[in-house]
Amino acid sequence: MSAHIISLKISGKALPCSNRENNLLELLESNQVPVEYQCRSGYCGACRLTLLKGAVVYRQPPLASINEGEILPCCCTASMDLELEI
Repeated sequence: MSAHIISLKISGKALPCSNRENNLLELLESNQVPVEYQCRSGYCGACRLTLLKGAVVYRQPPLASINEGEILPCCCTASMDLELEI
């Protein structure tokens, strides 16, 4: 499995992502990127982030409503290189 690059626009960080983590929230946490969260399973929407480029795959459909261009990193993984507004 090839690694994807997760670019963080505001902080300027670029994180390799091989999808070994269960979700993007775990990847961000393991790289000391602070993200607010509560439920870790797509119910509350507290972790919502703006996706600027790329696409994600949800391992479970999020139950919290999200707008176009938003993702819930607690329940998705990268399917290609991403740029997040964080």
